[in-house]
Amino acid sequence: PTFDIEGIDAGHKVTLLSAIAFGIPVQFERAYVEGITKLEAKDITYAEELGYRIKLLGLTRRTPEGIELRVHPTLIPAARIIASVDGAMNAILIKGDAAGVTMYYGAGAGSEPTASAVLADVIEVTRLMRAEPEERVPYLAFQPDAISDVSILPMADVETSYYLRVRVKDQVGVLADIARTLADSGISIDAMLQKGAGSGDNETDIVILTHRTRERNFDEATAALVKLPAVLPHYARIRREDLV
Repeated sequence: PTFDIEGIDAGHKVTLLSAIAFGIPVQFERAYVEGITKLEAKDITYAEELGYRIKLLGLTRRTPEGIELRVHPTLIPAARIIASVDGAMNAILIKGDAAGVTMYYGAGAGSEPTASAVLADVIEVTRLMRAEPEERVPYLAFQPDAISDVSILPMADVETSYYLRVRVKDQVGVLADIARTLADSGISIDAMLQKGAGSGDNETDIVILTHRTRERNFDEATAALVKLPAVLPHYARIRREDLV
């Protein structure tokens, strides 16, 4: 169960998919992997109010700077088909230069789906037993001399948008201080929610959706935010993808 909850299983899968898609070596040790153990119920509720659902996604993407390879909880618009994938079902969303966006959906767990996958591998092995090595299609689609040396992008250089929830003292000027601190790191606000104060503690939750920015900029901004006098140390952040 830990492999599922901590995103390790998804990390294995997306690492193999990145090798097939981009012709790079299998590099699980360079994947960024974050599970769902830090998610709180209130963030699921706030995300739904903003029109999003939270899914544990494995993402790999080719960029001019390198290959993104990451697994983490992600806000995705509720209107996207992939947002409705629940239970034991899995989906793979692919965006190609010619075919555009396609999605493949099916059971990802259970005795019969697992047995079907194992038997498919056994049949594939037996079919190749009589084939000459040079006539075989490599399991990861690319011949050894065609493997690319494009590097995996460090997580600090990945660009995405964010959901940020901070607990603050309900006082004048706190919203302006938060907006100014984000702006100082080059981060602009896309949407914002302020939830009701807690019972008798004069505190409130501020929920912010940002525009796209680099991870390192967001890390700098959150480090500065929690130093503000009106901001409590505990906060939640979830990456956001529109998947278009």
